[in-house]
Amino acid sequence: MTGRAPLRSAAAGTILAILASVVLAADQLTKLLAITNLPAEEPVPVIGDFLIFYLIRNPGAAFSLGEGVTWIFTIALALVALAVIYLFVSRRVRSRAWAIVLGLLLGGVLGNLTDRLFREPGFPVGHVVDFISTPWMMPAIYNVADMFIVTTMIAVAVLVLIGLGLDGTRERRSTPSEGEDASAVHED
Repeated sequence: MTGRAPLRSAAAGTILAILASVVLAADQLTKLLAITNLPAEEPVPVIGDFLIFYLIRNPGAAFSLGEGVTWIFTIALALVALAVIYLFVSRRVRSRAWAIVLGLLLGGVLGNLTDRLFREPGFPVGHVVDFISTPWMMPAIYNVADMFIVTTMIAVAVLVLIGLGLDGTRERRSTPSEGEDASAVHED
């Protein structure tokens, strides 16, 4: 089975930039709408107990853990963003799937990093704006960036488990037919 040809590095970078920009914009726009239209720390049922808006400013990580070390989260987010950008600049990403997943991840990371850098109480300890609550699923309050970070990390795990490399090659597990390379094929 032959797959698509690997992406050129410019195409992979374009996918990354577009998706990261769209996610970042969606995250910041929804946070602005939440700040402008929602009362602070009061539940606003949207769909009964299924979906509730609850505006908070989170100084910590998930479940407000680590409130006293917000600057560490800022550094961690910056390092993840730089690692993703490095993969593209070094031209390692040639897979469409990896370009999409990493672009969405970068957008989510940049969304929360923007809050850490530019929101009160100030650089680099700004509080992340969270406003989405789904109590039936988990007792956390989150935002659009968080949704992209969590789902793309699951996608990263799936891509690793299926053996898809950043360059679009995938190790074969069966015996190759005559004339095929046994080590890798492009499966993107």
